[in-house]
Amino acid sequence: MITVKNNNVGTSARKVRQVVDLIRKKKVEEALKILRFCEKKETAIVVTKLINSGLAIAAESKKYDLDNLIIDMVKVDEGPALKRIMPRAQGRAYRISKKSSYITLALKEA
Repeated sequence: MITVKNNNVGTSARKVRQVVDLIRKKKVEEALKILRFCEKKETAIVVTKLINSGLAIAAESKKYDLDNLIIDMVKVDEGPALKRIMPRAQGRAYRISKKSSYITLALKEA
């Protein structure tokens, strides 16, 4: 099993989970096709790079057949949030939380 991680993705975990749910338990080729035409482009690009990183590790180790790899496990956790302040009317300040997420992806041979 090949495990790859991407920490501090600049998108909230909820938005990343919407994309990741589309590709869970699919073959790698099929998952890349789905991500190519996904509407959430920014997140889809991050997940595509993560899958390609896993494929590169598999190709380098020469233990795995690249055609039979499936996405076994994808886990999205919340990362640290950047806290910012937005000025509002009459001297008030509203707190803005810029969320991030951690993505863990595991590939295995079918």
